[in-house]
Amino acid sequence: MVSEITFWIVFTAVVALLFFVDLYVTDHRRGKITLKASLMWSGVWILTALIFNTFLYFYLDQGHQKALEFLTGYIIEKSLSVDNLFVFLMIFSVMDVPAVNQPHILKWGIIGAIVFRIFFILAGVALLNIFHPIIYIFGLILIYAAYKMAFGGEQKIDVENNWLIKFFTTYFNLDAKYRGKKFFIKKDGKKYITTMFLTLMLIESSDIVFAVDSIPAIIAITRDTFIIITSNIFAILGLRALYFALAGLIDLFLYLKYGVALVLFYVGIKMLISDWYKIPTEVSLILILSILTGAIILSLIKKKNEQSKSMN
Repeated sequence: MVSEITFWIVFTAVVALLFFVDLYVTDHRRGKITLKASLMWSGVWILTALIFNTFLYFYLDQGHQKALEFLTGYIIEKSLSVDNLFVFLMIFSVMDVPAVNQPHILKWGIIGAIVFRIFFILAGVALLNIFHPIIYIFGLILIYAAYKMAFGGEQKIDVENNWLIKFFTTYFNLDAKYRGKKFFIKKDGKKYITTMFLTLMLIESSDIVFAVDSIPAIIAITRDTFIIITSNIFAILGLRALYFALAGLIDLFLYLKYGVALVLFYVGIKMLISDWYKIPTEVSLILILSILTGAIILSLIKKKNEQSKSMN
């Protein structure tokens, strides 16, 4: 068996290498990534996560159980991340960010997301170890998040009344006309923030909100900090490529939010009853995969029916 420390080293090295290639070597930096390239890189990240999971299965102590926990957590985090991407899409639209500048914001947004997620994971696990009844609060948070996702309607961003934008525009000089990639510029001896910076702040704040839902969700699957962090980071790192695939794969996601909401509801219930009955990870994995697959199939059926009606 390989020690967990060795896996930490391998994980860090692999993620750092692919992260560097993804952000600085590929044509992402030249502008909007094509659908073909985004699908290719999404596949690379998913394949890398599955290979890592395979190594967990064969070489980590209690590998069978740890691999199941990693895969289940990864699928949950990935599905939640897709919903987060729709918020990113809305933010870019509201802030009128050119497509050529979006990869730059997403790069720093993902780096910030990794830092925030690690902090929330360590805090969440520590809270659970110190005060076990908080597990019931986590469960209720997930059930509320499920309700809000399924029945809360479409999220909207009111730029004029957003507290974050109000704060930065009140205490900092803003150059709203700047259309480049910089977050800060200097004019006439004064420093200014740009709309790029405000957009980044909105992206980061939205990810913090999503972390409040996603971290309890994976804690319901496992309490192993190593599994939680690695599955989270693998799910996050593919976001930039996946974002640009959304436009080409939008038909797959018509009912996805309802599937994700059902997953959150299930995980919330799993957490609430965990002191009396522990649902096996194998059951959770099969159920979550079935729900998400069903949501995608229903989305495709609806799209096909709409196309048939339009042709008649």
